[in-house]
Amino acid sequence: MLFPILLLSAAGFTVLTTEFIIVGLLPSIARDLNVSVSQAGLLVTLFAFTVAAFGPFLTAYCARFQRKRLFITILIMFAVANGVAALAPNIWVMSLARLIPALGLPVFWALASETAVDIVGPAYAGRAIEKIGFGIVCATVFGIPVGTLISDMFGWRSAFAVLAVIALAKALLLFVYLPVTQAKNAQVTLRSQFKLLRSPLMQGHILLSILVFSGMFTAYTYLADILERLAGFDGTLVGWCLMGFGAVGLIGNSLGGRAVDRHPLIASMVFCGFMIGGMVALVPAIHSTIGLAAAMAVWGVTQAAMFLVSHVRLMKAAPHAPAFAASLNIAGGNLGIGLGALVGGHVIDTLGLASLGLAASGFILVSMLLALWLMSAKPLPTGA
Repeated sequence: MLFPILLLSAAGFTVLTTEFIIVGLLPSIARDLNVSVSQAGLLVTLFAFTVAAFGPFLTAYCARFQRKRLFITILIMFAVANGVAALAPNIWVMSLARLIPALGLPVFWALASETAVDIVGPAYAGRAIEKIGFGIVCATVFGIPVGTLISDMFGWRSAFAVLAVIALAKALLLFVYLPVTQAKNAQVTLRSQFKLLRSPLMQGHILLSILVFSGMFTAYTYLADILERLAGFDGTLVGWCLMGFGAVGLIGNSLGGRAVDRHPLIASMVFCGFMIGGMVALVPAIHSTIGLAAAMAVWGVTQAAMFLVSHVRLMKAAPHAPAFAASLNIAGGNLGIGLGALVGGHVIDTLGLASLGLAASGFILVSMLLALWLMSAKPLPTGA
């Protein structure tokens, strides 16, 4: 039963790398396409807002389809999109290349998560999604920084070309090795799933994801630019720093998977508290090797943990419709990513790079207060 989850984790690596690889490439893309870094950051916003707008609807619709065929189709779509990105002559074609995979990401992530939970049972949802999440963390550990290193050596277009080839290879692996699984809970109608949105508790959980991801990506979207301009690092060193940031995320992924099975909201508050410390300390420690490493380590651990905690938190809040609940987290999280990229770009243009950590921490602090309020709310009825 473990091997299918590992296959989905490997595919998830490619899916999430496609979304986040651009974080390390923004300075290069901006220079090559003759736009500012804050304008290039709108590519992050476009991807995220597309996921947020269409994710729940596409997931609810595609939940009826046979999983193997669906996952392979999504990976082929990602391969085509990354190929287009590698050849994009201007920001408009690049925007199209980012729009296409944004339609497939929420469907894959939500339904792969549901499939993993089905295999192990809801009591171990955190641990199951931890294994799926391992692919996400590896995207941060290897995908984003290796993409940055490839960009530094061969140009940013090469990073997207390599990712296109990897997506095709993963599609072939799923075709050969992933067992055929039918849609589960096909009797759950679109109407019954969307009834979840009328619950104030579910609305609160979605808002919590929006706030958390807004805070994370107000700063993280421009981390490569911070390291280049404030720390004075070249592209290669930025790549290694991003790899270290992702590597400590393996710790966060493991800690988050265990903590969220005990109490999702307490886990969210604890990790967010430490995240504020890492974000705020980053710029003051920018010229201290030990200080910078410590700040990035705390931020990296907590950010990886919050990817997982947020996802499982929504699924546990609506156990009768976990895939749709997961898609709501993905939508809320990506709305937050898009808002964070917008806010971060505005902060850079008005207050400067050094203010990003404080702006980001404002979102995280509000999310902690919301989590505290949600702890007193009544759970959703299982028959909703």
